[in-house]
Amino acid sequence: MGKKIIIAITGASGAIYAKLLLDKLQQLDTQITEVGVVMSDNARQVWQLELGNEGYKNYSFKFYDKADFMAPFASGSAKFDTMVIVPCSMGTLGRIAGGISNDLTTRAADVILKERRKLILVARDMPFSLIHIRNMETITLAGGIICPAVPSFYSNPQTVEDVAMTVVNRVIDLMGLENESYRWSE
Repeated sequence: MGKKIIIAITGASGAIYAKLLLDKLQQLDTQITEVGVVMSDNARQVWQLELGNEGYKNYSFKFYDKADFMAPFASGSAKFDTMVIVPCSMGTLGRIAGGISNDLTTRAADVILKERRKLILVARDMPFSLIHIRNMETITLAGGIICPAVPSFYSNPQTVEDVAMTVVNRVIDLMGLENESYRWSE
């Protein structure tokens, strides 16, 4: 049986990470039962600004409104396995750390944590303030995974997409999906 996955896209810079992750999940569809996607209004604006299109409209995944608390993953009984917030703004990260469920993204994150399932936050900001670091610590102690959008270069990436893909491949690994990608010492 495949994984049930939630992808939340916030308005932090780094829409390329969300795009590449959605692309990769389409390729890995035999390992996935369901993907639900929620985007903030700022995420749509950042996508258009950074990628120059509205390509998020072209995915076959089910998209949910940010205020749709009737979405299946707003409850633990829906048994979604994994949630990735990519990119994750520091505001979203802070609300999750504070237990503030004021939209579908933060409610779903709260559910994933309380159910002891996998929450991966692809934090996209720098430098980190002490408040950011403490919020990351809180989420880590609660069982979440902080995966900053910090690319690696040992695979000798050639394009911006290749560089961003080093982060996305790491996220795919953290999700527990089988994925062909560069491995250290290859």
